[in-house]
Amino acid sequence: MSKRGKKKITAAIFLIGLIIGLFLVWGGEKALSYTSSDIYCASCHIHPHAEDAWKKSTHFYNKSGVKVHCVECHLPPQGSIKYLAVKAKTGLSDLYGYYFKDSASFNWQSKRELEHAVNIVYNESCIKCHQTLFSKGLSTEGGTAHLYYENNAEKLKLQCINCHLYAGHYNPNYKHQKMQGLPIAAASKEVFTEPTKVTSFTKFTEHIPNTGIAFNMIPVKGGTFKMGSDEKEQLRKNDEGPVRNVTVSQFFMGEVEVTWDEYWAFYASTMSEGRLDPVVVMEKNAGNPDAISGPTPPFGIPDQGWGSGNRPAITMTHYGAQTYCQWLSKITGKKYRLPTEAEWEYACRGGTETPYFFKGDPNRFIKKGLRNKIFGVDTTQINSYTVYVLNSTGKTQEPSFVKANPFGLKNMAGNVAEYCSDWYKADAYQSGGSTVTDPKGPESGEEHVVRGGSYNSEADALRSAARDFTQTVNWLKTDPQQPKSIWWFSDVKGIGFRVVCEATGP
Repeated sequence: MSKRGKKKITAAIFLIGLIIGLFLVWGGEKALSYTSSDIYCASCHIHPHAEDAWKKSTHFYNKSGVKVHCVECHLPPQGSIKYLAVKAKTGLSDLYGYYFKDSASFNWQSKRELEHAVNIVYNESCIKCHQTLFSKGLSTEGGTAHLYYENNAEKLKLQCINCHLYAGHYNPNYKHQKMQGLPIAAASKEVFTEPTKVTSFTKFTEHIPNTGIAFNMIPVKGGTFKMGSDEKEQLRKNDEGPVRNVTVSQFFMGEVEVTWDEYWAFYASTMSEGRLDPVVVMEKNAGNPDAISGPTPPFGIPDQGWGSGNRPAITMTHYGAQTYCQWLSKITGKKYRLPTEAEWEYACRGGTETPYFFKGDPNRFIKKGLRNKIFGVDTTQINSYTVYVLNSTGKTQEPSFVKANPFGLKNMAGNVAEYCSDWYKADAYQSGGSTVTDPKGPESGEEHVVRGGSYNSEADALRSAARDFTQTVNWLKTDPQQPKSIWWFSDVKGIGFRVVCEATGP
């Protein structure tokens, strides 16, 4: 073949290749455009009310008329390799879920929570649109919050969505601003004029004076038990103290965690606008219930929109819980306080030495491991006594959801993790034992002991011996105030407390 003929063939191949290339580019662009449309996203994502919530949000319904599309939040910015990689991965996952999963079995409530949202919203996409943190018309509080974000975003791993959770999907129960007014407790036919008089070591119903609110207190006989024991030692964690015999005296304990009705009564009676130093407040209020300075208004709605009433009060700080006990002691004339770690575990066990106060193997309650994935999780027992990750639907529940333990106490395991009065020290109990410090944990005197696990915990964290501790810095990451609140945590929802009343006399 002549050189001229070869050139013609080469030119033809090049032209055909160019046409095919252009067609592929055009087709790829069309495919990317089509699969990035809101209609296409909605065809797979059948989250109930998601589209309606989007159309009511500030990303759709706003003064400027700017419409923010699904991919602008749920994918990295267009034009990057990360965009294509995440889009491909997300697309395959969505197709698999659409054809092989039952959407009716999804826990939709949990998918609206921050813990899930931070994994499907990209901070760089937020910043691509919102390039000016200190925009015209920004409030003083907003400026303070954005300055805090600017200075701490990398160090604390902050994302825009930490504060602007429902910017893309409207939730009428959520507002990232200071709460206004006083929440109203459930109506009661009777208003109590005085607290309950206790004359014997039996169950009694405490009355909060000048309210219609009452709660049950359960007598817990003292005794000696093996603190930290587990039927299967391999379940124990490295930071759990050594198994040892501990003796506790008799006491009364709240049948359930302190409820919102109870905590709002305290809030209404003592709320303050100022943020005072805890030590100064405690010294000032000693012996004077009328002078007790209570919580400042929280940011947002502390009940997370799940409801108040008999649900456990949550998100208050350890100091807030202590002050509640101080207030309750003054208005009832009794000695209310937080339980010690030993009292809490003794009450939780209800006379047992097994991992839980009910029968069951923790390894069979956890949705992990090949056996559990093939044969399923055995939840018959644990579902009757606890509110945890597999049955909570992503929120706390009322007391009627579970049965009581052998002592008559409800939700000792699960629902909300509960404060103890003790300072936390790894591999040691305040009442004695080893003084070895876990380098990964806090030093003694920095954080308090937390027990019981929460609605979002796996089953192994609900064992009677399981220990945890407060994480003050992490739990206040997005508090926009300077200084940070001493009353409310901004970044934890599964924390609450129950009260102990000291038993005096025979």
